[in-house]
Amino acid sequence: MRIAVLDDYPGVFPETAAFARLGGHDVTVFRDTERDPDRLAARLRDAEAVLLTQQRSRFPRAVIEKLPKLRFIAQTGAHTSHIDVEACAERGIVIVTAGKGTPSATAELTWALILASVRHIPFEVRALKEGAWQSTVGTGLRGKTLGIYGLGRIGTAVADVGRAFGMKVTALGRQNAGDRESFFASADVLSLHLPLNDATRGIVTAADLAWMKPTSLLVNTSRAPLIEPGALVAALEKGRPGFAAVDVYEDEPVLGGEHPLLRLPNALCTPHLGYAEMGTYEAYYDAAVDALLRAVSAE
Repeated sequence: MRIAVLDDYPGVFPETAAFARLGGHDVTVFRDTERDPDRLAARLRDAEAVLLTQQRSRFPRAVIEKLPKLRFIAQTGAHTSHIDVEACAERGIVIVTAGKGTPSATAELTWALILASVRHIPFEVRALKEGAWQSTVGTGLRGKTLGIYGLGRIGTAVADVGRAFGMKVTALGRQNAGDRESFFASADVLSLHLPLNDATRGIVTAADLAWMKPTSLLVNTSRAPLIEPGALVAALEKGRPGFAAVDVYEDEPVLGGEHPLLRLPNALCTPHLGYAEMGTYEAYYDAAVDALLRAVSAE
């Protein structure tokens, strides 16, 4: 069977145990993302199965209808909002998903961003290499307020570390609206951990950000569209919040440095590294390949 693996940015799939389980199949791994539907369809014209790495590629009807040989779509993770499920059903294409990942990888990255931001680590590392010595003063976290918007598995893990650092933890959720103004205004570090859906899209507004302190840090390792379009860039330019650390963007991948956040000195930006560690990739790909092989054997 011809299998195409999409959007493996670091080229890690051939190094996983899951790849070895596909011996005897013709496997092609694509490391880049093809956004144009016609070119994506051309790339996959001979594929009988596609393994999608997270939600990095959209699979609309315009692509699906141009893939007459496609029989299976295997998805790492449980989300299918980027796939036209109805179009797949009409053509008899089987979609298999591989459950949820663990919260630890994204929680760890969240804290890496927080600590790097409040202690100015990227700036000081770069300055030291350029011949300078200590020139900034960081901010300690003990006694400060950590706001968690979305106290699910990842948010809880982030909160636990905050408590270990001696921070006061406050939380806001979709079911527990609480005092919204106080939540944003009191946070020294505010971290977003909500799923993206119709109810949460744009849930953080320009008004919410305007309540934040000039010294506060907003962290987003969840999804960029949780924040009202354009609101974060405008807020950082106005100085409320004073800083941001983000790992996610409205349209990924961001190439050529083309994103307004990358031009702001008070924004620390990483290229969606939240779950990008070997253990998570191994687990995601293993579950997806297992689901794919079970679907093939069930035919």
